[in-house]
This record gives sequence, structure tokens and C-alpha cells, in this order.
Amino acid sequence: MRIGITGATGFIGRKVCRLAAEAGHQVIAYSRHPIAEPIPGVAETFQQPLGTPWALPETQLDALIHLAGENLLGFWNAEKKRRIRDSRVLFTRQMVEHLATWKTPPAALVSASGIGYYGSRSDELLTEQSAPGDGFLAEVCIDWEAAAMGLQERCSSRVALLRTGVVLGNDGGAFQLQSLIFKLGLGGPIGSGKQWMSWIHADDEAALIVRIATDPSVSGPVNLCAPTPVTNAQYTKALGKALHRPAFIPAPAFAMRLIMRDMADEMLLCSQRGICGAAEKMGYRFAYPTLESALSQLVSPSP
Repeated sequence: MRIGITGATGFIGRKVCRLAAEAGHQVIAYSRHPIAEPIPGVAETFQQPLGTPWALPETQLDALIHLAGENLLGFWNAEKKRRIRDSRVLFTRQMVEHLATWKTPPAALVSASGIGYYGSRSDELLTEQSAPGDGFLAEVCIDWEAAAMGLQERCSSRVALLRTGVVLGNDGGAFQLQSLIFKLGLGGPIGSGKQWMSWIHADDEAALIVRIATDPSVSGPVNLCAPTPVTNAQYTKALGKALHRPAFIPAPAFAMRLIMRDMADEMLLCSQRGICGAAEKMGYRFAYPTLESALSQLVSPSP
């Protein structure tokens, strides 16, 4: 298959490029940032400067994996939130409008979304059929998914929506910072520690994305999270144990809100107990189904 990937230079994008190429697919990488070094296995690369309208060069694509978007980590002031929304909703809407002008649009669009779609839901089990929630990230995800579905409405392309949980990996994301904090002996639960966390190892994330892109039977929302969500307290204890470090210094909710503002409630204190119904229906077998197995690999990766 010919598979295009936006956000190809990102944390997940590079893994997806490599995995798709290893599976024998022809990979075309798209990035809005300069590609400093070749991406392993990529047949073609296209880069366009930030701040200019995106226009993917027309080509034959069996699937387009759309992962581009502003990093959620950082200080959430008004400008940051605008970039988060525009890089997802506005960009995806413009991309779909452009793809719809192609003589042969991609047969499938696999578009990133997030577990934030559900908002904060306490202990409720969240399946792909659960209703959307409230809050900034929920609103972004709702509009983001609607923009991606436009390709199905306009071109009858298959569209799958990746509601990704917290991705654990050594090459990017929040895990690197968390590990440093814990190694310094400063780790501990956030707030009450009772909030649920839907997580997934980066290797499973990439493998599922490639599987979804190449499986014509998969469409609609897919919760990309391991089958064993944990509470923040459980995660903290497991990470401390894996790193052989104490994990008892709490981060009070009020302090998190004071320092991180809206990001605290939306990403650190929210409770999302997602389960991977669609992945199980696909018959996908997780390489890292438990947090302990994932942390063991991340802390002591194989050569």
C-alpha cells in the first residue's frame, strides 16, 4: 500500500513511518517542520513552512494517517490554546477540503483524536460508544473528528478516529519528564490520585495505527489505550517501583492549577477510564497489556 503520514517527524509519526515501511508499505511523509535527517524507510518526503496554507501534492494514496497537531505540553495561555485548536480543527478541515479536490482522494483517512473527547468522567468505563464530555479538549476533539469525517461525507472514504490515551515512550511525550522527576526522588501522586489514566505503550500505539490504516473493516472511533487503565496513584506507585525511587511527595491539586492553569484540570486531574473495545474486536494482541510490562521495557529497553 501507499501510505501518507502527516506529522511524520513527531514522536509517534516517526515510529509509524518505520513500522509501515518494515511491513512493506511505501511511505510518503509530510511535515510542517524541517526534516533534518532522513526518516528510515520513507520513500518520499514533503515539507512546507509553518504559517502557509497546507496543500498536499496530489498522489495516489491508499491511506493517509493524519497525526499533525500542536504539542499539548506547555503553558496553556490563550495563544497556546488557539494553536492547539487551529492545528487540529482548522488544519484538518482545510486538509479535507483540499483532498476532496483530488481526482482520486485517499481511500482511507486515519485521523488522530484523543481520549480527551470524553472529558473527565470519574470511574465511568468509557467505550467508543460513550457520549462526548465537556471541557476545552473535549470540544477540540469533537470538532476535530467532525472535520475528519468530512472526507467520508464528501468522497465516501473510510475514516477512522484515533482516541489516543497517554502514550508512554522514551522518545518523546511526558514520560521522559516524569522519569526525571522520579529519579530525583520528587515523584508522587497528583491531587487525590484517584483519577483514572488511560495509557498505551508507544510501540502498541504505532502498531495499532498501521493496523487500522491497512484494515478496511475498521472505521469510526477507536480508543487507543491498553486494556488495563490505572489510577494516578497506581501509576505513581508502579513508576516509583520500576525506577527504584520513592513516590510519596504529593502534588496538591490547587498547586497544579496555580502553576499549570487549565492544563491541570484537562490533563492531570481529569479522570478517563477508557477501554479498548474496537482494538479487541480487531483481534489485536497488545505487546504491553499491563502497566508493569510497559514500564519494565521503558526503564530497561532491549538493545
